[in-house]
Amino acid sequence: MPKMDAAQKAARIDSLQCELTQLIAAVRTEADEKKKRRMLAKIGNLHRQIDKLRANRIVSRETKRDLVAYSFIAPNFIGFCVFTLIPIVFAFCLAFMKWDGSNPVQWAGISNFTRLADDIFFKAALKNTIIYCVGTVPLTMIASLALAIVLNQKVKGRGIFRTLAFFPYVASLVAITSVWKMLFHPSKGPVNNLLYNVFGVAQENLPQWFTGGLVLVSMILFSVWKYMGYYMVIYLAGLQGISSELYEAASLDGAGTWAKFRYVTWPQLSSTTFFVVVMLTINCFKVYDIAIMLAGGGSGELTTSSTVLVYYIYQKAFIDWDLGYSSAVAMVLFLMVLVVTIIQFRGQAKRERA
Repeated sequence: MPKMDAAQKAARIDSLQCELTQLIAAVRTEADEKKKRRMLAKIGNLHRQIDKLRANRIVSRETKRDLVAYSFIAPNFIGFCVFTLIPIVFAFCLAFMKWDGSNPVQWAGISNFTRLADDIFFKAALKNTIIYCVGTVPLTMIASLALAIVLNQKVKGRGIFRTLAFFPYVASLVAITSVWKMLFHPSKGPVNNLLYNVFGVAQENLPQWFTGGLVLVSMILFSVWKYMGYYMVIYLAGLQGISSELYEAASLDGAGTWAKFRYVTWPQLSSTTFFVVVMLTINCFKVYDIAIMLAGGGSGELTTSSTVLVYYIYQKAFIDWDLGYSSAVAMVLFLMVLVVTIIQFRGQAKRERA
């Protein structure tokens, strides 16, 4: 931008001031909200230009503040781009390619996606993941909410019980899965011993908790036990934010315990429940470590009855080295999570408008 002398600067300031005056007068009579917002933004921009010219600054004060703010954001944003955004874009592009990691990349079009329809292992992984999500999300939500309601009361030793409920979440996954596998051991575990000695279940009919159809049940129960403490803390925060005056008013109207929960507690916890459901759903779709630790056995390989989508992505990418196909499976998982999340957000928006 060429440097202006004093006369040119004064003329420019007068021109901007005149335009500013006209805009201010126009804003007062404008009825359209969108146009008014655009005019207000332009008024702010004119103010900044006038201040910059009067102070003889090359960069305005607001621009300097923006640069300082961006300098604080930059390290995290650069890390996000390098380690998250670029790999996501690369994986999306790779879904339309054929590549084994060593030979040249070849264009495959949509053939990676058409293979999914005939892949029985993908179908099994998809089915197992959906069953795991459908079973884990509501059970974890109910268990964590029930725990939060009980431990929000004035019960003796509630701090200890809160700690015990939260402990599985912070404990080492390897340690607690080892304990869980000992508890449900087919022959030596106390659960099967209880079924055999107390309920009279025959030895050959004792459940094999980590094989066959029961492996998903074991994974669901373990996930509920591990994560309910974390979501209990979130529900506790929501419960403590509910005004006691609402419960007092409900009591005056003759509401019982269930009525108070239905008409006071549950509606007030709608935003908390929405957050819990969204986070639980995303985490359930990403399950990998729990499946490996519970059903992987000594080799760490999952059978068809316990394979989940993330494990199948890992298997196709780093065992079979079919990176294009594994990226296609990853895109399917991404779209599933995206669609479910959008549906949840729209449902929450409708409930808030109602």
